[in-house]
Amino acid sequence: MEFKCRKVGNECYGLKELVLLSEVTQRLIQSKELKNDLDAILELLVKHLKAERSILTIFNRKNSKIYIESAYGYTQAQQARGKYKLGEGIIGRVVELSRPVVIEKISKSSLFLNRTRQELTKDGEELSFVCVPIIEEGKVTGTLSLIRVFNPFITNQEDLNLLSIIGGLISKVVRSRQERMEELELLRQKNLELQNQVKDDHRPVNIIGNSGKMRDVYELVNMVAETNSTVLIRGESGIGKELVADAIHFLSKRGKKNFIKVNCSALPDSLIESELFGHEKGAFTGADSRRKGRFELADGGTIFLDEIGDIPLSTQVKILRILQQREFERLGGTETIKVDVRIVAATNRNLEELIDKGEFREDLFYRINVFPIYIPPLRERRNDIPMLVDHFIEKFNKRNNTKISRITTSALNMLMVYSWPGNIRELENCVERGCILTTDNVIHSYNLPPSLQTADSSNTRSRGGMTYTVEQVEKQLIREALTSTQGNIAKAAESLKVTERMLGTRLKKYEIEAWRFKV
Repeated sequence: MEFKCRKVGNECYGLKELVLLSEVTQRLIQSKELKNDLDAILELLVKHLKAERSILTIFNRKNSKIYIESAYGYTQAQQARGKYKLGEGIIGRVVELSRPVVIEKISKSSLFLNRTRQELTKDGEELSFVCVPIIEEGKVTGTLSLIRVFNPFITNQEDLNLLSIIGGLISKVVRSRQERMEELELLRQKNLELQNQVKDDHRPVNIIGNSGKMRDVYELVNMVAETNSTVLIRGESGIGKELVADAIHFLSKRGKKNFIKVNCSALPDSLIESELFGHEKGAFTGADSRRKGRFELADGGTIFLDEIGDIPLSTQVKILRILQQREFERLGGTETIKVDVRIVAATNRNLEELIDKGEFREDLFYRINVFPIYIPPLRERRNDIPMLVDHFIEKFNKRNNTKISRITTSALNMLMVYSWPGNIRELENCVERGCILTTDNVIHSYNLPPSLQTADSSNTRSRGGMTYTVEQVEKQLIREALTSTQGNIAKAAESLKVTERMLGTRLKKYEIEAWRFKV
């Protein structure tokens, strides 16, 4: 670059450039603390050129975001707000295109995002924004920007030349800061992965699913299992409420004691009291001997009352007494029996509506609703479907001594868009049917029930339409690519014939965590 002393007002512009470059070079030669030196260099730049502000940003290649690393003339709060995506705003475009940009009057430019919320004019005068890429070994590592009062006597090329030279001088420093930033990003990502793995370690071994909603359930299960509190498990039929009850018992201190299960809806009203509380000899016709009830058998352990909403009102009173006093009498007896039993109840009915109708006692509801756990239906956690399908295939292979290897993408897509009114129980039946009908150890779409093969019968047309279905297919394609590349985003993007940026955007949109696909 050739410097000539050109008068701008009373200043010799070329001479000021030389002095500035000399001081920047000396600063770098004597450098001991890179971060502080970047701040000092920006201060030199602003003061020598009588500018207003200056920014140095660094491009983080790990998350495709650009952050303000150093600045002069900005508050800490303004710097914290200066975050840009690749291609976003002026700075994002400079990084993406590797080309400098000059905005002569930022107050009149739609490209200037003003993410830092700075003044767009200075004492009524327009401000100019000059931004150049910082390049090291042919790759953009960040940007260097200058904001100054608009001066028609200074050409854009002069500003660009000066900033480009300074950017070249500090490029190694910026590259070092970029590597440090990306290293910290990797550490943060690793920490997040470890936290998620810890959460997975808390997943009960008898339950399948890694969706966010199910991880919330696992967290609740682990917290309440350590206590003796009464638990009410709520959710639709077929979602695995009994498995959650199993997990609560076996994770508790009572895990080695009896775990008694009672399906309240399967017992007739005339026998339910006898089943729950036992009876004395001669208590009723056919009572030939004393018989212990389920509560007595569960002493020291846990009793699971499934479908508690179907218990008749007369029996609800006695259950309420057990909850309050931990005692009862057998049917036809007078001896008071004390028990130490934990109650876990479950229902798919709306107990609040039953209370309004007078079919369920309100005081009993508040006694069993100490720690409610809601299990989401399968249609609200579709991300768990591929894992559940693999589990069921493995289960039926062991049961039937078969060697079903996989399910096709088209068949899995059908499972992903179906509404699943029968939840996991219905899914299991569909997979079992597919395992029986396949002739080549692969489950195809035509092996699935006819109810899954039309939008009308699966009730998906009104629920989602084309956009929803396309999203489900897109998610499955991404999962397959990540599975085949063992979680490598770059290779997955290449196999899908999209850019890493496009794939990263969709991973975030669909909340798919690539690290989970690593072997």
